[in-house]
Amino acid sequence: MSEWLVLAIAMALVCALVLTITVVRHRRVADDEDTSETPDVIEYMTMMVGVVYAIVLGLAIAGVWEARGAAEDSVRREAQSLYEVTQRADVYPAPVRDRIRGEVDAYVSHTVSVDWPRLVSGRDASAEGAQLLGKLRTDVTHQSPANELQAQAYQPLLDHIAAADDARHSRTQSDESTLPGVVWFGLVVGGIVTIGLIFTLQIRRSGRELLLAGLFSALIVFLLFMVWSFDAPYGRDGTDSAEPFQELFPAQSVTASR
Repeated sequence: MSEWLVLAIAMALVCALVLTITVVRHRRVADDEDTSETPDVIEYMTMMVGVVYAIVLGLAIAGVWEARGAAEDSVRREAQSLYEVTQRADVYPAPVRDRIRGEVDAYVSHTVSVDWPRLVSGRDASAEGAQLLGKLRTDVTHQSPANELQAQAYQPLLDHIAAADDARHSRTQSDESTLPGVVWFGLVVGGIVTIGLIFTLQIRRSGRELLLAGLFSALIVFLLFMVWSFDAPYGRDGTDSAEPFQELFPAQSVTASR
């Protein structure tokens, strides 16, 4: 099921629930109950709860946004470092150059076709990726430079492989949820309490008041959905977060998708 469809269904259900409770509550109100005014203490408490929840929700959004940005940066560094390896290997003889590029292609293909679905589903990356990258490092390390040009490219090649390895470790270590369970409990309960407090403000059945109540409820659901979506550093569905690999190695990305 698409994430947007889930969001639309959740917003519709919450809005329908809030509006239904509002209408039913107004119909059952006692004849002598004054619905024209709300006690000042209730307005003050509602305002304070809303402000506190807004601060917590804002911090949660900022946290997951920062984690998503760091994960995307690791992917870009990994893909760019491997691309530099394929380009700098041009100074070696054809057999050595083709072997190095073949090993990079094999690693990229494995990363996109095997590791990414595992990352998206919340599982750990496979050990084969580390083995493929280790084989590439070993081949480059044991390839003695035969001339000055190869000698100048030798150390940068090793540096780029080391950078790719470091970025890979960062990627595999940041695939878990950013927010702990206790924070999610607080966000969900706080959202329910915040929405529930609107029933203390003597909302009537006028179209304007019902519209505002529905929009407020939909906003809370949307913000929680946004936190949930960004809480997965590499997304909830598909391999869109592997775009740097797909851009720099289009042939391998197409092969991996088949």
